[in-house]
Parts: sequence; structure tokens; C-alpha cells
Amino acid sequence: MFDRRALVFGAPLILAGCVTQEGPMTTAPGMEREARYASMYGTIDNEPFPVPAVDLSEINPKFLRREVAYRTNEQPGTVVVDTGNRYAYLVKAGGRAIRYGVGVGKQEAFNFQGEATIARKAAWPRWTPTPDMIKREPKRYGPYANGLNGGADNPLGPRALYLYQNGRDTYYRLHGTLEPSTIGTMVSSGCVRLINQDIIDLYNRVPVGTKVVVLPARGVDIS
Repeated sequence: MFDRRALVFGAPLILAGCVTQEGPMTTAPGMEREARYASMYGTIDNEPFPVPAVDLSEINPKFLRREVAYRTNEQPGTVVVDTGNRYAYLVKAGGRAIRYGVGVGKQEAFNFQGEATIARKAAWPRWTPTPDMIKREPKRYGPYANGLNGGADNPLGPRALYLYQNGRDTYYRLHGTLEPSTIGTMVSSGCVRLINQDIIDLYNRVPVGTKVVVLPARGVDIS
């Protein structure tokens, strides 16, 4: 027969043994999301020029890249830029899209509207300010009238997608930025800027010939 005292005093050891056999602790969803974004927006060190990690504390989380439900009549593969809400969508099948936060022109009149085609793609593109940009801000853009080679200090960032309409350059681009904290605001001279890690991601997903639709702001201002 078992000794009842032994059973009573041995109970804590039995219970302790049960505790040690539990499965591994799961990571909280919030921690998983933070780790995923830290990886998504971390340093890219396999480029000709450095692409530094993004300080995520400077960006509203709603402007970070994610897949979302998105209703549109546009075909999968189309890029839709919602200037009013500061998003660019890469349309996917099944009512889904990859959504990127963007920065847009600081005045609505600066922003391109309508349909265009990505007629050219460039990695570490050369940047030349347009005559209108130089005219508006000669002190800022005049020194670069002859252009600036691609590199870590180039305002187009690591990638650029060139928008053409009816075979002609619109002088509007989707490109990276030296100022990721401006994503979600109206600050550019009319081009659509993305976080550098995001423009690299979009660049890799869309071929030349991709349709781009830039929606009017329609009075929306969230800056």
C-alpha cells in the first residue's frame, strides 16, 4: 500500500513535473508584428550604395507595407495611387492588394492625375529637377540643373519608376526618399515617394508596361 504521507508530500514534485512539460511560450501578436516590420525595414547591405534601416518610430504604422482587402475594377498588376489617403496599391487577384504608404505633392496642383504607364525602370537613378521645380525654388534646385548621379544622397533613392502618357514622359515618378518620416504627408514636388525598402519591393514586382492610375485627392487632406 502507498504511504499517504509520501503521496501528499510528493504532490508538489508531480505538479512541478507537469509544468516543465508544457509547450513553448507563444509570441504575442504585437511582438511578432514589430519583429516582422523591423526585418522588412531593416538595413539592406547588398546594394551598390547603403540603404539604412528605417526608424519606425517616425512613421505612422498605418503607412507601413501590408496586404489588405481592396475593391477596384482595375486588373491585377495595376498600381493605383490614392493621393488623398497617401497610399499606393498594387492590385492582386481576389480583391486583395499590397498597400504602401506614400508622400505626395505639397500642393494638389503639383500632383499628376489620371492613367499612365511605367515605361522605364531604373536602379539608383540619376536625378534632374524639372524646369518648373527650378523656377519655383531656384536656390534649392538650381545647383542641380545639370543633374545628380545616383547614390545615397540622391533624392530619388534606390529605385524609380517613370510614368509616361501617350508615349511621352510626364516627369512624374514613383521613387524612394531620403526622408522616410515624410511618408503620409504632402511634401514633394509632385512625384510619389515611398520608403526606400518599399520602392525596392514594388520595383521588383512590376514590369515595364505596368498601368498606373493616380486618383485625384477629392478634397481629402490627412497631413
